[in-house]
Amino acid sequence: MRFETSNDIHTFCHDLAHGNVQAATVAAERQSVLTKPPGSLGRLEQLATWLATWQGRDIPRLDRVKIVVFAGNHGIAAQRVSAYPQEVTHQMVANFAAGGAAINQLAKLANAELHVTPLDLDHPTADFTGAPAMSDAEFLAAVNTGYDTVPLDCDLLVVGEMGIANTTVAAALCTALLGGGSERWVGRGTGVDDEGLARKRAAIDAGLKCHSASLGDPLAVATALGGRELAAMAGAVLAARAQRIPVLLDGFVATAAVLPFARLNPAVLDHCNAGHVSAEAGHRQLLAELKLDPLLDLGMRLGEASGAAVAVLLLRAAAACHAGMATFAEAGVTDAGE
Repeated sequence: MRFETSNDIHTFCHDLAHGNVQAATVAAERQSVLTKPPGSLGRLEQLATWLATWQGRDIPRLDRVKIVVFAGNHGIAAQRVSAYPQEVTHQMVANFAAGGAAINQLAKLANAELHVTPLDLDHPTADFTGAPAMSDAEFLAAVNTGYDTVPLDCDLLVVGEMGIANTTVAAALCTALLGGGSERWVGRGTGVDDEGLARKRAAIDAGLKCHSASLGDPLAVATALGGRELAAMAGAVLAARAQRIPVLLDGFVATAAVLPFARLNPAVLDHCNAGHVSAEAGHRQLLAELKLDPLLDLGMRLGEASGAAVAVLLLRAAAACHAGMATFAEAGVTDAGE
């Protein structure tokens, strides 16, 4: 499908595909008769049932795992909010293509297909301290690009990003949509010093002042303060929902990307899990606001879907136990209830 207007997105977010209740019920019943004390595999049991719910299979599979990484450049970088120059976005996209980044190694380990999409890197978004980051048409184009990236034959989708200055963008979205001031949400990103931290806060404060008239509409906020790679990640998450594909979100930026859509309807994220909580300031609070319980807490803050890619291994463990363990009856083991 194509989103021609923001109203199309509003409609989508209030007419959502639902998980398969029957598959979830059968999967939960299977967990109750596997050769283990009830609940003894902890969250692995919950994850197996979650996969079953969205795949529509009582025995979920992870044969086709897709990692999508979107890259974008940001006009707000002109405010010196990053420790790295903007050309690093181009350079890292080349590094992904050459197989030299962390996500390349993690994708191989997780037996996942990696797809990287650069979004008009030679034309950064506008500096949101003085103008909307994107026009309505640019925002919708990015959402549609992300939507179109998701294949039908996918058992699990992982979303991540690359974009110098995008932690500033993510913090701006959180400040605008969740409040508490920029101090609540701004972190050091790529490693800025105290002066850089102050510049990030000042830029966000200026952006919110400039776009105060847009703050009542989450999609207008995403357009005015967001970025192409964030819009594309959100579009991919919407596509996964339409196709009932479970999703792992990566770090602070990926989570902030879906925040505007979750403000339209929190149920938009029912098919999502948070792969990890990053070390970036604000991510833990954002996950709490969205009621997402992260799978991992490893102090990671790289982006590029790296934390979520590691979490794929947990999902593989959950699926393997769910599918491969014997039941009490099959193994001839006495059940505690007998």
